[in-house]
Amino acid sequence: MREIDGRWLYYMFLAGTRKVVANQERLNRINVFPVKDGDTGANMASTLGAVVASVRPERPYKQMLDRIAEAALINARGNSGIIFAQFLFGVSSETTNRSSVSVEPFSASVKNAVRYVYRAVANPVEGTLLTIVRAWADFIDAKRHRVDDFGQLFIDSKAILEKTLAETPLQLDVLAKANVVDAGANAFFYFIEGIIECIRKDSIRHLVKSTADTLAQKNINDEMPTESHVPQEVAFRFCTEAVIRDVSLDHSRLSDILMAHGDSVVVAGAAKASRVHVHTSHPDRLFDRLQDVGTITFQKADDMLRQSQVIYDRKWKIALVTDSACDLSPSLIDDYQIHMLPINIYFGDNHYLDKITMRPEQFYRRIDKSGNYPKTAQVNEIAFKHLYTFLTEHYDAVIAVHLTAKFSGTYFSSCKAAETISRARGIPIHVIDSKNVSGALGLIVLRIAKAIEKGAALDAIVDQASRWVDDTRILVSVSTLKFMVRGGRVSPLKGLLANLLNLNPIVSMDADGNSMVFGKAFSQKANMKKVMAHIDRIGRNRPIWNYITMHANNRSAADWYARQMTALTAKPPVAEVNISPVVGASAGLGAASVAFMFD
Repeated sequence: MREIDGRWLYYMFLAGTRKVVANQERLNRINVFPVKDGDTGANMASTLGAVVASVRPERPYKQMLDRIAEAALINARGNSGIIFAQFLFGVSSETTNRSSVSVEPFSASVKNAVRYVYRAVANPVEGTLLTIVRAWADFIDAKRHRVDDFGQLFIDSKAILEKTLAETPLQLDVLAKANVVDAGANAFFYFIEGIIECIRKDSIRHLVKSTADTLAQKNINDEMPTESHVPQEVAFRFCTEAVIRDVSLDHSRLSDILMAHGDSVVVAGAAKASRVHVHTSHPDRLFDRLQDVGTITFQKADDMLRQSQVIYDRKWKIALVTDSACDLSPSLIDDYQIHMLPINIYFGDNHYLDKITMRPEQFYRRIDKSGNYPKTAQVNEIAFKHLYTFLTEHYDAVIAVHLTAKFSGTYFSSCKAAETISRARGIPIHVIDSKNVSGALGLIVLRIAKAIEKGAALDAIVDQASRWVDDTRILVSVSTLKFMVRGGRVSPLKGLLANLLNLNPIVSMDADGNSMVFGKAFSQKANMKKVMAHIDRIGRNRPIWNYITMHANNRSAADWYARQMTALTAKPPVAEVNISPVVGASAGLGAASVAFMFD
């Protein structure tokens, strides 16, 4: 093996991936740095597995290397995954256009890639993945004039990898106290060891089949590991990642922005495409700052606080899940430990996570100014599989309640994931179509949360949930049809006529979960009065259990509803919130609404 081409590079990558994936559970168990979140193995397996799924063997070395590096950067997950992707990006960047490579130019590219890795991490720490990559690169570089065979080069490098890995606890106290080596460094060791094993004894046919079998067995593309070890104390709530294209800032300035919002900062890639990682408690503020830096094509934000509560401080035996179309106050969602998966929001090519990386108030500020009208996309099945896999490790049952199936495929994604995970785990997962949105969905979720709090039986809660769905109403007072026209729900002609006549509709939901025009008036104030007259009429013989007032950056209208409802029910609203962007994208800026549930 005096030269390797793209096909050999592909098979070497396959061999390394197979070894890491086979050992991901052990890597999860020893993961204690930078936080003890037990996911290094899963993150590395997911990153490498996604590359294998994305590329096919090609003969030119440089072309294959570029494909691998790009796929790793786009699909990288977690701190270690992004650092490893940056190493591959560095090797690719330092390689000239060639169909095959000998030991000497390969060694130079590996050696030069080390600075890319250190540059990616805002606060480099020794005794980690950084250290073992540097040690291996130094060894490869030192041997480049004495060894011209790739097989011998890799086999000889194992000793330095073993020595460097064993010394990581001497460099990091947290590793010494836990009596483990660094998980990220260990993953790199496994990757190179997998290549060595392939060189010594494997055939290409066996390698391809065994890698496919290992990936299928671990199910890394669909499910998270069944056991999570998240930190008991969480300094920053969200583990956040993003892909930013066409970055307008240099690497150090982008890193400084991330550091100002949290810690555990990694920036990989280049201006064309950067992958970033940061732990932050305010991802909405971070991405508000990043919106002018480039095009944000992907985001992820894992709630480490909620994960920690599940393991160390869960209040009840039944988990409650919803989506971000549920309008409840953040305090109620936290008090009842409700798991909320965000619906995706797109402004042009920029991707956001509803209520996580974009708050409703930010959404409404932007909706009036942006030339791109926002679009929303459902929560996918894989996200639900990840969540349900985690929850069924720690709860006796799961109840999920979602926005009307008539508005989104989120409910169906949840159903499919629930069926798969429930069957695999033997834990009941009940998925409920609220046939509603916003505050009405919020009231149904809250009613179920209170039943769980009181210790009600699972079957009793599920049986009563259908009645609570039937007993819930929402009435939305729209201030202008401009946004419905822009969103395509109302024709431009009808919008023009309504504007000329100053007509303002009242929108509600029917029994099947479809939206409907409940009424209209010649001003928003008039249709708000019409809403209250209707509630007064239908509520005379049916007491109201609770209600929520909502608005789209129109607090005075929500306050008016709250005063009227307080006079009618002799109780304050259970919450007053900025209405969900899923509703607000159509109802538009200035809308106000009230949702209520009969007792």
